[in-house]
Amino acid sequence: MDETLKTAPPEAVAPASIEIDHLDFFYGDHQALFDINLAMPAHKVTALIGPSGCGKSTLLRCLNRMNDLVPVARIGHGQVRIHGTDIYGPNVDPIELRKRVGMVFQKSNPFPKSIYENVIYGLRIQGRTKRSDLDEVVERSLRQAALWDEVKDRLHESGLGLSGGQQQRLCIARAIAVEPEIILMDEPCSALDPIATSKVEELIFELKKLYTIVIVTHNMQQAGRCSDLTAFFYLGKLIEMDRTEKLFTNPAEKQTEDYITGRFG
Repeated sequence: MDETLKTAPPEAVAPASIEIDHLDFFYGDHQALFDINLAMPAHKVTALIGPSGCGKSTLLRCLNRMNDLVPVARIGHGQVRIHGTDIYGPNVDPIELRKRVGMVFQKSNPFPKSIYENVIYGLRIQGRTKRSDLDEVVERSLRQAALWDEVKDRLHESGLGLSGGQQQRLCIARAIAVEPEIILMDEPCSALDPIATSKVEELIFELKKLYTIVIVTHNMQQAGRCSDLTAFFYLGKLIEMDRTEKLFTNPAEKQTEDYITGRFG
């Protein structure tokens, strides 16, 4: 198969928000990613799928340097560029990078604070204190997270009092409050019931108008519903990437077909 089709369908990549070139990644002596080449377009949802341990969450965490927090983690070779800038370059501050590249985790993790304080946590760290500005950000972020109408009368109650699905949307509101360019989601619905999952999926569809989104999911149906592009990983290698509809209905690689039809994984 032609390599360019395998890693970045031409009709989908321009303009690319994230570009990964020949990326090798290691945990100590263990190589977790092998020669990954991938372009993720702006204002699209790219889903990363594959069996457990295939490297998809590792790759996701490469995109905002969360792996820097693991002492033995290192890039062996290659580049990760966001809007043309190598994010592992010597002049890139990982903390500043994480403001531009927000992350929503598998398990909702609201802080033991009020809903209001959860949303503006990142702004507090930045030293922003003007009440009118903070109020505006809270309403905007909660509206974007499709949560405002449910919590507008209880902003000063604990975020831990919300349902699981509401907590996950609160975490999404917290991520977008600092106005990132990209949102990474690591299995954001795995702990949610079907109704809460549906709300988060609807939210993802709306958020891509404003942000570039990369989602890791084990749920094949979710990838099919939510994403514009899907990349299939196996044993640390990118096997195939294409438009989601094409990859699910007419994959180019037999490994991809075997995985999405349930023959392995």
